[in-house]
Amino acid sequence: MKLRPYQEEAKNSIFEQWNLGIQKTLLVLPTGCGKTIVFAKVTEDCVRNGSRVLILAHRGELLDQAADKIQKSTGLGCSTEKAEETCLGSWYRITVGSVQSMMREKRLQRFEKDYFDTIIIDEAHHCVSDSYQRVLSHFSDAKVLGVTATPDRGDMRNLGQYFESLAYEYTLPKAIKEGYLSPIQAVTLPLKLDLSEVSMQSGDFKASDIGTALDPYLYQIAEEMKKYCSNRKSVVFLPLVKTSQKFRDILNECGFRAAEVNGDSKDRAEILQDFADNKYNVLCNSMLLTEGWDQPDVDCIVVLRPTKIRSLYCQMVGRGTRLSEGKKELLLLDFLWHTEKHELCHPAHLICEDEEVAQKMTQNLEESAGYPMDIEEAEQMASEDVVTAREEALAKKLKEMRKRKKKLVDPLQFEMSIQAADLSGYVPAFGWEMGPPSEKQRKALEKSGIMPDEIENAGKAAKLLDRLNKRRAENLTTPKQIRFLERNGFQHVGTWPFDSAKNLIDRIAGNGWKVPRDITPSTYKPEPVQQSFEWGA
Repeated sequence: MKLRPYQEEAKNSIFEQWNLGIQKTLLVLPTGCGKTIVFAKVTEDCVRNGSRVLILAHRGELLDQAADKIQKSTGLGCSTEKAEETCLGSWYRITVGSVQSMMREKRLQRFEKDYFDTIIIDEAHHCVSDSYQRVLSHFSDAKVLGVTATPDRGDMRNLGQYFESLAYEYTLPKAIKEGYLSPIQAVTLPLKLDLSEVSMQSGDFKASDIGTALDPYLYQIAEEMKKYCSNRKSVVFLPLVKTSQKFRDILNECGFRAAEVNGDSKDRAEILQDFADNKYNVLCNSMLLTEGWDQPDVDCIVVLRPTKIRSLYCQMVGRGTRLSEGKKELLLLDFLWHTEKHELCHPAHLICEDEEVAQKMTQNLEESAGYPMDIEEAEQMASEDVVTAREEALAKKLKEMRKRKKKLVDPLQFEMSIQAADLSGYVPAFGWEMGPPSEKQRKALEKSGIMPDEIENAGKAAKLLDRLNKRRAENLTTPKQIRFLERNGFQHVGTWPFDSAKNLIDRIAGNGWKVPRDITPSTYKPEPVQQSFEWGA
């Protein structure tokens, strides 16, 4: 099975991290982008190098899925470590193991500590729990790969306490743009559901309270669904089994062909098959189908289980992002949940890395409630709104800075000038990134013309220094050139070639440090130059 280009990059990046001596690394791929295929191919290469590999997961479906994908994509068989089954004595070099079974002390003691050379954790956002850590601590010398869909910042901070690096990340927008996932249209429905009295449990909304709060609105929600998805294949996520069953009955009253599945459904396989065969057009569930279930032709997702956990929200929406013949896009129904206490996940959190952009996109979608909008277009619009607001704030700050006559460039001015959204929206994830900048970093930044006092953490300092080195190699403007020219009214000097900026500064210097009359700074575009200069102050 030939890997897609991004899957090949991901696989190579994982081995690069291990070869650098980084023992525990992460792979982040959106749902539907073939994470199982990637780690199957990683497993194949490990086995070829003589390693014994453990695939660790918390659900039987994930273990079966991994074993099946490894068999189909590599031809390699797997032994199983679960319940009464054991891999000990097997010829197979690959084991799929249940964390619930392997965490038991009596079971772990049957294994030498160096029995597995490599451990791959599927749905790695679970791995910070005690059960996983018990297994990982026993095989402490093994190389570890964690695989997960897009995590939220809280997850990344938690994962950053265990994993040492992020080997590779493929984003949802990139997957959609490159044609590997379905475009998403989000519509915010003008139905205000009151969650202000819902309490919290384990960092998220308490399911039983949501069920109670949701109950009075179920008929209205069904009526809204009739407007948008009566001709679609829909999956509805609800907080409780009883709420899921009640909503199934309401949908059937409203003309849908709805079914419901839960963990106790004895006919679950039959219902899922009937849904696949289009005997039903809506499938209700109480959070059962967030992992390990794929039905590519699902083209509508209704999230009636509000959450503040981005990874959970992404998993729910991910049930509808796969490509399927005849499927044009995924429709995502969002609601105007009202809560005074906590931030909720919305469609914006699928695509926005910057929280400020996410808030603006959510606001824009709410203002255009009832009208489907492509989430990439909505994100672009929100980004432009935020950039405009930031530029206004920057202009005000620069005015104050000019009065103070600082010699160094404020990092925000540099980021805005070079249009580096990844720098302005950067949030540290791994432990070393969260500490203050080192003295070496501060000196290097100051030498390059950047004011180090405005940089809060080592991760941001490292990213800025990397960007400065890259700009030096590409012969782009220096921070000091940016400061001087933008102080004189020139726009986005950060995107100019170094040589063009130097020629203009020389011309201004020759004019008594005044901008020549034939130049209008606000509309000036740099002219290409032939001569090359050394990148400097």
